[in-house]
Amino acid sequence: MRDSREKATAIFRDAIAAVDPERAVRRECGALRARFRAGTFERLLVIGFGKAAWPMARAIEESLGELPLEGLIVTKYGHGGGALARIRCLEAGHPVPDANGANAAEEVIRLAAAADELTLAVILISGGGSALLVSPSPGIPLADKQRTTELLLKSGADIRELNTVRKHLSRVKGGRLAELLQPAPSISLILSDVPGDPLDVIASGPTVPDPSTYSDALAVLERYRLTELVPAAVATHLRAGKAGRAPETPKRDSPGFLKADHRIIGNLGLALDGARRSAEALGLTVELASAEITGEASEAGRALARKALDMKRRGKQTPVCLLSGGETTVTVSGAGTGGRNMELALAFALEIEKTSGITLLSAGTDGSDGPTDAAGAFADGMTAPRGRAKGVDPASYLAGNDSYGFFREEGGLFITGPTGTNVADLQIVIVE
Repeated sequence: MRDSREKATAIFRDAIAAVDPERAVRRECGALRARFRAGTFERLLVIGFGKAAWPMARAIEESLGELPLEGLIVTKYGHGGGALARIRCLEAGHPVPDANGANAAEEVIRLAAAADELTLAVILISGGGSALLVSPSPGIPLADKQRTTELLLKSGADIRELNTVRKHLSRVKGGRLAELLQPAPSISLILSDVPGDPLDVIASGPTVPDPSTYSDALAVLERYRLTELVPAAVATHLRAGKAGRAPETPKRDSPGFLKADHRIIGNLGLALDGARRSAEALGLTVELASAEITGEASEAGRALARKALDMKRRGKQTPVCLLSGGETTVTVSGAGTGGRNMELALAFALEIEKTSGITLLSAGTDGSDGPTDAAGAFADGMTAPRGRAKGVDPASYLAGNDSYGFFREEGGLFITGPTGTNVADLQIVIVE
């Protein structure tokens, strides 16, 4: 391979291959077939939501096609691969929910409510499900849910905080889908996009008990000074729930979970393992910085850059691949366009400016970073000087949250299109 960018790209692609959701679901199909045949089931109901819903559903269709199966999945625009034979595929908005997502959720609710003891339900869950399966609580218009989501996304709230609020504004999240499915047994196959794989956070935990409360949701709004900014219907509903005037999300002792099973079939750890194997095959020494990077993307970028600079100073004889992954946040104060990976990469570039032999690729494993067509960006010691030479000042663009605008002009955008999977973000740093 000619350069570090090509090496980083190859490592990223091998990491994606390690968490291929279609292969992961196929590995579960033998057990699903045995479970179906061991019971008195007459129908296999498939419900899926998330960015990886389509390949997961295709695996079910192709592996279990002899069973009486039907169902519905909803995925992000552009992430569907065409019509499936027996499972309907709908597309909807992400990260801000839209009317198509709300309509799909109504169909999911109808299917779940009609399930009975003769139905075995397979729930295919992947990252993005919180926005794609949207069914606001009674009295909350979709527009109010959209506005609340936008405010939280720009506030710097992390995924646990964001989903704590979402769960308490929903008819399906926070374990409510499991309740709707009763008395049908369910098996959730989960592709985790949250570091640490907390079941109650991934896609807002629609089939697992919810440990959070209305009080927790209100505390999130207070923490980010959003209580007076969210629509009145949202604040009123959360306060009513805190006062006991709206039903709390189901907890561990709810009978709705007696027949609900769950299995993590892919996560960031598996992707990092794939990246490690790929880097070693390229002759690189691998070090893991962190498998749970969180916090502000720009701060995470600077911290990762300092580790790379320290490696450079130590002067190892063989090139090093420094790996990390997780899900950072961005507190949006500017009017630019970007995503957490590009913001991280731009901060990294400023920290290592004019240092040779260090290359970063930071990208979302789903192939998207924020509301852009890029998965992320490359950065090296000459990224900032190249930008200035083209009339784009990196510090100004970072301050304006316009990392996409910077890398578009500088030439560092990493564009893959939808990858078909989603296990959070990867950072690949090659230190020569």
